[in-house]
Amino acid sequence: MSIMRIGRAEIKVLDLEQSVDYYTNVIGLDVVGSSEGKVYLKAWDEFDHHSLILQEADSAGLDHVAFKVESEEDLAHFEKKVEQFGLTLKRISKGTRLAEGEAIRFELPTGHQMELYCDIKQLGTRTGNLNPHPWPEGLRGIAPHRLDHLLLTGDDVENVTRFFTEALDLHQSEKITTVDGETMIGSFMHARNGKPHDIAFIKGPDKKLHHAAFQVDNWYDVLKAADILSRNDVQIEVTPTRHGITRGETVYFFDPSGNRNEAFASGYITYQDFPTITWTEDKIGQGIFYHRRELIESFGKALT
Repeated sequence: MSIMRIGRAEIKVLDLEQSVDYYTNVIGLDVVGSSEGKVYLKAWDEFDHHSLILQEADSAGLDHVAFKVESEEDLAHFEKKVEQFGLTLKRISKGTRLAEGEAIRFELPTGHQMELYCDIKQLGTRTGNLNPHPWPEGLRGIAPHRLDHLLLTGDDVENVTRFFTEALDLHQSEKITTVDGETMIGSFMHARNGKPHDIAFIKGPDKKLHHAAFQVDNWYDVLKAADILSRNDVQIEVTPTRHGITRGETVYFFDPSGNRNEAFASGYITYQDFPTITWTEDKIGQGIFYHRRELIESFGKALT
């Protein structure tokens, strides 16, 4: 029984037309479908029908995050595990969203809505899977390979970590604790797939989105992403730098609705038998921004 990876996020935006223009021409995603008040997108290197849904709404933020499991049997297995943990869930019917089968939906201890699913139509990548070139012609914008991870905020970081590690069998790669080690204030977890994280939580207000991250190849692509953002007058929050946590390379910026995005590269490879790396609160600046070694005020306050 296994959860494979983060599969999709549904993000609320204020102006759907403006947001579609941004996510296609600046981020570089492809539109694959639409329904009333929603547009579905994918990155060029993703096989599944979509990884991002834009939902027009009165306020920005996260509607839900979803992880993909391998089979219907896995979905039934995790449905029981979610119930045993004490979370209330409901079934989402096939066809509720484009190209998707059934899913289960539940509320995390941090108040965020989450789904698990396995059935989704595959469109394939733009390079195909027969003698493919490394990248396709005609890429636009930053052109990430995939939706990589989400960082969310909530008050009960310890309990939400316990849910992901005990009920969903994710592995915690890194954590941030108070200096005395008694309280966890940050948690980074992956679906035992070698990535530094598929999802992360930092202590803060419940139900909030900190950022949605898109994966690019390397440091040069992070720098190129910053150039593209500047050319398009996108608000950049943090210019290219390195994380201590995950060792990834990064640039942070905002979509037209104020949702924070990240272009994320590199990061280490980790495995389920690796011990969890611990950062203490007094070193959180270095953990997040390894070069400047201090946080900026907006990074903890600009949430949607």
